Amino acid sequence: MTTTVLSKMTLPVEREVQAAVQGQRALAAYLATQFEIQRIQIFDDKNQAHQVELPTSALRLLVDILAELADGNAVKVVPVHAELTTQEAADLLNVSRPHLVKLLEDGVLPFHKTGKHRRVRFADLMLFKGHRDHASEQAMEELAKQAQELGMGYE
Repeated sequence: MTTTVLSKMTLPVEREVQAAVQGQRALAAYLATQFEIQRIQIFDDKNQAHQVELPTSALRLLVDILAELADGNAVKVVPVHAELTTQEAADLLNVSRPHLVKLLEDGVLPFHKTGKHRRVRFADLMLFKGHRDHASEQAMEELAKQAQELGMGYE
């Protein structure tokens, strides 16, 4: 299954940020419950209330989305099983496509081919990114430690 994950995204405007802050606070208060299903009300354009049942897990995800919007970030929901093109994967890692292709061909990151095109599973990409980010943090900590030991003014 090939899906375009990185379609056009726009940053939220100030009114959306404020609504996200309020919505996140309101919903978070109800997530402490042990119920698997929650009922919420939404209002249509005629201000008529409609009750909707949602899994509590979906509301938790909605709270996370609202938190990102409240911080002014654009948000895109991507299924874990989604497959990315090499350009989409490179964009998510903030690397060039040729660099990503080299990682794929060197076996650093798993992929499969759909016809002649390489596809990377989103879950595999996020696992790789997590390991890479952790290694970067450790390297920075080690450099800071060395700078302190050498008295380079980073006390």
